[in-house]
Amino acid sequence: MTKSLAKKMLAECLGTMVLVLFGCGTAVFSDCSVSNPAGWLMTAIAFGLSIIAMAYVIGNISGCHINPAVSFSMAIRKKMSWKDFGFYVLAQVVGAFAGAGILYGFVSAYSGGTVAALGTNGVGEIGPLGAFLAEVILTFVFVFLINGVTSDETKSNCAGLMIGLTLTFVHILGIPLTGTSVNPARSLAPAVLMGGEALSCVWIFIAAPIVGSLLAALTYKFLYDEK
Repeated sequence: MTKSLAKKMLAECLGTMVLVLFGCGTAVFSDCSVSNPAGWLMTAIAFGLSIIAMAYVIGNISGCHINPAVSFSMAIRKKMSWKDFGFYVLAQVVGAFAGAGILYGFVSAYSGGTVAALGTNGVGEIGPLGAFLAEVILTFVFVFLINGVTSDETKSNCAGLMIGLTLTFVHILGIPLTGTSVNPARSLAPAVLMGGEALSCVWIFIAAPIVGSLLAALTYKFLYDEK
């Protein structure tokens, strides 16, 4: 592993940790639910702001993927090697577990040792198939936007803002459906720590974002790549 790749991995680890800690943490402490629109909106904004903040800190180091689905899309479009993709995903998963672990400690202390939620995803009222389709569509929109703004140098100065705002509106729609994943690492870590139903359906929130990312990359290549 080169020194440059090690720095990128550290950046991806820290970025994913921040995303999970502040995004999922806001969901927990703001009582994010369909019956609480304020908490619902605060959670969407928290995820978006986390992306914006990290994009302007680590974007010039690693590209600020902080999401295996984003890295997968970049690898498909040959913007990174498959070897680097593997290292990126490893770093993102470690960062997600770090963020979820810190949040677990906060929630445990806040509730006197009881951890009832950790920002996990679920199939809700739409069932497994509905949740899978929702996550594919949400991820497609998110990753398609990322492919567009990161491929256009004229948008480089505002790319982080545009990506963060897109993640926000994706969450506004997705929270009542699945809690919104669009990020396998973000879903995996809280599910493993919570176990139970969250862990039993976490495969949806790993597989669906990957499918959405694949479709986004292929669609972007078809529409925009000259070759």
